[in-house]
Amino acid sequence: MHSLVFLCARRLLGNRPGARHALPFLPSELYPVLFQAAFLDGRVLALQDLVTTWPFPLLSFQCLLGHCGHQQHRGHHTRLGDKPNKLCVQAVISAVVSHLRQALEESHQPTRQCHLRVLDMTGLQDDDTNRGPEGMSLWSGTVALAKACLEVAKHQTELQKRNSKRRKGPSGASSLPQPISMEIRADLFVNSTSYSVLRDALQATTSPMRLRCRDFHAEELSVAGIVGLLECLDPAGVRRVDLRFNNLGLAGLCVVVPQLSRFPDLLSLKLPYSNVDVRRHAAGADAGFRRLATHLGKLQSLRELNLGSSRLSGKLRQLLRNLEAPLESLELAFCYLLPGDLAFLSQSLHAPALKKLDLSGHHFTESLLQPLRSLLENCSSLIHLDLMECQLTDSRLEALLPSLCRCSRLRCLGLFGNPLSTPGLKTLLRQTSVLQDLCLVVYPYPVDCYSRETPRPPSASSGIFEDTLDEERFTAVSAELCRMLVSSGRDNAMWTASLCRHGTLDYFTL
Repeated sequence: MHSLVFLCARRLLGNRPGARHALPFLPSELYPVLFQAAFLDGRVLALQDLVTTWPFPLLSFQCLLGHCGHQQHRGHHTRLGDKPNKLCVQAVISAVVSHLRQALEESHQPTRQCHLRVLDMTGLQDDDTNRGPEGMSLWSGTVALAKACLEVAKHQTELQKRNSKRRKGPSGASSLPQPISMEIRADLFVNSTSYSVLRDALQATTSPMRLRCRDFHAEELSVAGIVGLLECLDPAGVRRVDLRFNNLGLAGLCVVVPQLSRFPDLLSLKLPYSNVDVRRHAAGADAGFRRLATHLGKLQSLRELNLGSSRLSGKLRQLLRNLEAPLESLELAFCYLLPGDLAFLSQSLHAPALKKLDLSGHHFTESLLQPLRSLLENCSSLIHLDLMECQLTDSRLEALLPSLCRCSRLRCLGLFGNPLSTPGLKTLLRQTSVLQDLCLVVYPYPVDCYSRETPRPPSASSGIFEDTLDEERFTAVSAELCRMLVSSGRDNAMWTASLCRHGTLDYFTL
């Protein structure tokens, strides 16, 4: 249901000339709801008018739009985290640039009423699957902000050159304008194609439009490129660094990770697909891992670590032992861990604090299954567990269930890609009835739902065997699982074989 104030704001904005004329006479308290209505209805010109006359020092996308999709615009798929409209975001950025350009020109005699000093654009998520042509990706948003910063910096330089001969007052002293600045808080995503423009924007430290990063994501960059950008970031406010597909290797990580000690508030470090392999560094591996562990230990605020797709066999103790505070999210998918690695983790300070654990891609034979059971028995805070593509058969899962059911706070369980049968899934459903918070289970297509024998079930990353799935049989199994949930009083729980339901829960969303 829309509020009456929201409906009135929408009606007013429908007549742009009238709305523009009325803005100076409206109470400042109405600006937030006007911004919401303009953003959700895609009124880009109205957004520009609102931004250039904004009566508050802060304009935060998350505060203004983070809840309006639920409370004021239900059914309209435009919540902040869903599909930030590209034209609307661009309109806000353009309005800020316009305001700063004019403010620079009017610095001696300011006439504008805008009080905006901080634009917070954090929270604009990058969702390629659902974004659509009207959405704005994190990458394109980063480029737009970087270009805006450079445009304002260039305009400032041109004005300084133009006015250089007119800056002397009657007394001969330099008559400089009042400093004008706007802080832009944003999540930044950079790759090799956008590296140069972001580097130039971050290095433009005298620009009136200054970028401050919260979450930093980088792909396909060299070690030198990553280090160069990290050195340009303002240390204050950086809470996450996500470096994936950068082919850093152990040597590269030993160069990059020491740079992260500049960020005192760094809570999350993601280093998946870093091309670390213990087999390739036989000569200097121990020294390299010691250096890396030493620098990880200096990240005193770290609570989330992702080392996925690195071969870390036998090195987990060495890597994590210097961390003084427990991790709350640990992702070790496809890391080729050994029983000793899991045994260390189960006895470490991290186990009782873990809220998310990802051990996907490990072959849980008996030698690895027993350490996993011990680990789960010590994970009293676990909320999210991923064991996808782990070769868990019915018998192995049944042996694991007593330990799994001791994770009393478990909410999400990922089991996609394991060779489980329909009877195995039914056993899982019945046995986990004691987990009252378990609301999402992503299960595999049962092996008995294939129309012919296949070497293995489809993986999370490949649909190679999808054409062999007996859709009618699988539909019947899904319906039966739903009936079992209803009959056990758990009709609010979601059991699905769709990975689309498998949200990316991390330290900040758990």
